[in-house]
Amino acid sequence: MTGQIYKIMRETDFEAAMREGRFRGSADDLRDGYIHLSAADQVPGTLAAHFAGQENLVLLALDAGRLGLELKWEASRGGALFPHLYAPLDLAALLWVEPLWLDDEGCHVLPESMEAAA
Repeated sequence: MTGQIYKIMRETDFEAAMREGRFRGSADDLRDGYIHLSAADQVPGTLAAHFAGQENLVLLALDAGRLGLELKWEASRGGALFPHLYAPLDLAALLWVEPLWLDDEGCHVLPESMEAAA
């Protein structure tokens, strides 16, 4: 599948991944055996369900076509198909990265880069 998919992560994890050239996964990813990713329409729900109120997050836009056969679309929350990567995330697939800010109500504000890609 081609197109953009997204990864939400802590800034410190992204900085470490940039040094290595790949992201091996968060604690949740490592526990589950794959890297959790989201389609554009799933990002708000993922933020609300798993990252509510958290600061110092970034949103990575990835070229799904560059992730190879290890990218699988599988049923998850509510039966929706989510992208799961069964390999380290090669940052050569990175299209852009943007910080995720909290508004006055503590909700994440999606970057304009994502709106332009939708």
